[in-house]
Amino acid sequence: EVQLVESGGVLVQAGGSLRLSCAASGFPFDDYTIGWFRQAPGKEREGVGCINNIDGRTYYTDSVKGRFTVSSDNAKKTVYLQMNSLKPEDTAVYYCAAGRGEPHYSYSLYLHYLIYDYWGQGTQVTVSS
Repeated sequence: EVQLVESGGVLVQAGGSLRLSCAASGFPFDDYTIGWFRQAPGKEREGVGCINNIDGRTYYTDSVKGRFTVSSDNAKKTVYLQMNSLKPEDTAVYYCAAGRGEPHYSYSLYLHYLIYDYWGQGTQVTVSS
């Protein structure tokens, strides 16, 4: 059974930092791309960042570049989203997802939900101003 379990979401003040974790099981972790998405009330789901566990490449949406970092611990089958310099607009439910990222995929496709097959239940991140 495939499982993706996010944790680490809390209420944090603007300017603070937070690390989310995504524990994976039930699929060949090393062969998959793990992505982080977020969805705020009334807004569409947005790809935040991802890591391709095959080659270690990471991709980020422009609004989080330089602030967020995705990393992977293949031994623990866990992917992390380190979030620094948090802003109120980062408030959302954050989801991790697993999919097959192909070498020819564009940066934008890596951050599109359509390439992801498995999803976690989400964790709430609230950034207060």
